[in-house]
Amino acid sequence: MEIVQVVLFGIVASLLFLILKDVQPSFAFFIILITSILILSLVVKQVGVIIYLLRDLSMKASIQSVYLNTILKIIGIAYITELGANITKDAGLTSIASKIELAGKIFILILAIPIISAVVEVILNFVPN
Repeated sequence: MEIVQVVLFGIVASLLFLILKDVQPSFAFFIILITSILILSLVVKQVGVIIYLLRDLSMKASIQSVYLNTILKIIGIAYITELGANITKDAGLTSIASKIELAGKIFILILAIPIISAVVEVILNFVPN
């Protein structure tokens, strides 16, 4: 039922933002920033459980840990990028938000290169010369 707490907290923060955005815009943005950080900290606890489960499954499936670590890093970059871009969009800085999103995509592509290479090697092993 933690999701109910997160949603209610988000709704209360959103209502406070709507009330304060015309009166105190800087304070209203600060509320959104703090809310984002608090919600993220509540969710991070659950991420540990997911990582443990994925590591256990990868050991059972004999998947090399380098691939699992890479996938976890990619997921982390995606979530952090989305959070940063959304916060900057909330501040009205869509130009910077799009640059954050571009940077996240490039970092994900860089991390994905070894996995892509491994997939291509497997495919090439199946294709006759």
